[in-house]
Amino acid sequence: MQNRECKMDKKTLEKYRKKLMKAREELIKKIIADYDSSKASEREIAQDIGDQALDTYSKEFLYSLSDSDRKQLLMINEALNRIKECNYGFCMRCGKKIASKRLDVIPWAEYCIDCQEKLEEGE
Repeated sequence: MQNRECKMDKKTLEKYRKKLMKAREELIKKIIADYDSSKASEREIAQDIGDQALDTYSKEFLYSLSDSDRKQLLMINEALNRIKECNYGFCMRCGKKIASKRLDVIPWAEYCIDCQEKLEEGE
């Protein structure tokens, strides 16, 4: 998609930039805490087979959350780049403006609600 003149006013862009920066900071803290937690559980010695199964499940759960968090972190960073490029707030698929209510809830949203639904349906 081509760079366009920023159609969002600077005050609104700054509001979303701050939201994204805060979300990124919180997510990084969570990823670090999850990593520290998984390292702590590795140091514990499981005493019986039930403990070992629970320990294995816990590690897999933490790793899956961490993978999901990394994907969200990537989307937040991409949204911050779109702010710099004046593409923020516009659907990456159809180019239409993303509703401000959607951006308020998911400031890293790449698609308008219609395109997001189509993507989820496999179109």
